[in-house]
Amino acid sequence: MKKVSVVILNWNGVGMLQKFLPGVIKYSQGEGVEVCVADNGSTDESVVWLQTYCPDVRLIVLGKNYGFADGYNMALQQVEAEYVVLLNSDVEVTPHWLEPLMEYMDAHPEVAACQPKIRSERNKALFEYAGASGGYLDKYGYPFCRGRIFDVVEEDKGQYDAIRPIFWATGAALFIRLKDYRESGGLDGCFFAHMEEIDLCWRLRSRGRGIVCIPQSTVYHVGAATLKKENPRKTFLNFRNNLLMLYKNLPKKELKRVMLIRGVLDGVAALVFLLKGEKEAARAVLQARKEFKRIRPDFETSRAENMEKAVSAVIPERVDYSILWKYHAGRKKVFSSLPAMK
Repeated sequence: MKKVSVVILNWNGVGMLQKFLPGVIKYSQGEGVEVCVADNGSTDESVVWLQTYCPDVRLIVLGKNYGFADGYNMALQQVEAEYVVLLNSDVEVTPHWLEPLMEYMDAHPEVAACQPKIRSERNKALFEYAGASGGYLDKYGYPFCRGRIFDVVEEDKGQYDAIRPIFWATGAALFIRLKDYRESGGLDGCFFAHMEEIDLCWRLRSRGRGIVCIPQSTVYHVGAATLKKENPRKTFLNFRNNLLMLYKNLPKKELKRVMLIRGVLDGVAALVFLLKGEKEAARAVLQARKEFKRIRPDFETSRAENMEKAVSAVIPERVDYSILWKYHAGRKKVFSSLPAMK
């Protein structure tokens, strides 16, 4: 069995593999460490390029596009390691990036998963949107990070270099014990893409397992958050999956009230999109809510299991305030201006 398996899920991303995989190979050396690429049914030259130029990289051919969530679920069935790293193909790693993560996890068996510091590959002084220095969740299900609140991304000046417990670790570079991944059910394939890592981390945290950010390891992520307009499909998945995540994981005493308030907030979001002339995005929000209501009964079993296995309804990194209110009414634009974690 390997110590660490770095698994890159690829779909038609030969350009990203050509740019970033050589660095992953170079800086992921060590006894018991392997690099794998799981190909999600690519129709470009990905597989041929890997076989030609990276013969030492383990190639897992999945045959079709299973999406991010089930793609990883399928790939990890073929991996045996103490730890796995779910690494996006558009991530630039740095020398010795794995060592702080391994050392911390070896010393802290109560921790299920961690992430490195994520900075922007396009502007390396800035944190990156999808993860920054660790993720949190507000009382209504809105995610934010140390270093990023909504569209405000901070410059990394070392202000968040302390190792801290977090609510969720980014799926762009998720370092997790394979045992915990499997026992928690892995990523929810029904999500297809977006929010699935937060849903997984919520399950782990509610079952008493820890998640931390280790800023002593840094990687750079290209990401897609610099696009000026949301793709309507992405908007749909973000809103639908966020509602599914809340339904699956919210304690019973909070469920009805939070869902009622989210109905109002989602209506406001659709209206804002409409006023900005983004009709497709507004339609995507409404379609997401409609789809959530349609498929919600399919998740009753998952919710029941999560409630049964939860050991605590209170998770400090799921804060007891609205980040929307803090951001818009309180003008709290950076993480350090928010109330201290309890």
